[in-house]
Amino acid sequence: MTEELNINQRLLHLTSLAVEYCSVCENAREMEREEFINRMLDLLPRIYWEFFDISGEELFSLEEFPEFSEYVDEDYYESIRRYIEMLLGPDDTFLETFEEDMKYSDTPIAASIAESLADIFQPLFNFASIVKDTEGERIVDAFLECKGEFENYWSQTLCNVLRALNNVKYRGVE
Repeated sequence: MTEELNINQRLLHLTSLAVEYCSVCENAREMEREEFINRMLDLLPRIYWEFFDISGEELFSLEEFPEFSEYVDEDYYESIRRYIEMLLGPDDTFLETFEEDMKYSDTPIAASIAESLADIFQPLFNFASIVKDTEGERIVDAFLECKGEFENYWSQTLCNVLRALNNVKYRGVE
């Protein structure tokens, strides 16, 4: 019972991190650039660690894996991406070294911090929305869905954008 309580507490903590991350992204247009970057540099490693550290094998879902509706439509995604892009200005672009096409390219491939953060926003917003809409009853299912997306897609995106944000923060003022 104690182990189950610990997992539930960790999932609630992770939900809180997801909500905080989404809130920062949604409020980017009202934030100062430095504050936004600092918040991202604080949240991203913690989100990564929790998704990495909580094993899906520790969790048991009573139901067949459900189909969840998407809460983030294209317009909402684009508005989040644009707010962040406007906030970062010319610092939004970074060189992507883990892009699959990079193996076959003679030229660097540029990526967008704003697009990367919006790509992370989408599954975290969906996760938090499912937890909220089901009053926590589907937290395990929502986590397992988001964990699968983390492992297959956005974990690498998170690492790449963390590196890019670190560069923006510490590369020095010209």
